[in-house]
Amino acid sequence: MSRHKIVDGIKVDFTDAENAQRDAEEKEWDDGASARAWSDLRSERDAKLLQSDWRATSDLTLSDEWKAYRKKLRDFPSTLNDTTVLKTITWPTEPS
Repeated sequence: MSRHKIVDGIKVDFTDAENAQRDAEEKEWDDGASARAWSDLRSERDAKLLQSDWRATSDLTLSDEWKAYRKKLRDFPSTLNDTTVLKTITWPTEPS
């Protein structure tokens, strides 16, 4: 990718050092975005599991649908990668 800057109204191509610096900055930003997305995903997943924990108490029988839903939530991060976690997430549907 050819990058440039404007100096005194004139388009000037980046030097190799400027391109390397910009590449490093973009990689750092991308890595940070992915880490934040993973953290957000796990937090939301944990909240969804917590909201249904009461259904799994010892005096209730958890239906197969709820067992499957909770398993999908626990396994959900493994269905994604660093690219897909940055996109819109379609969560498993909670049973009615």
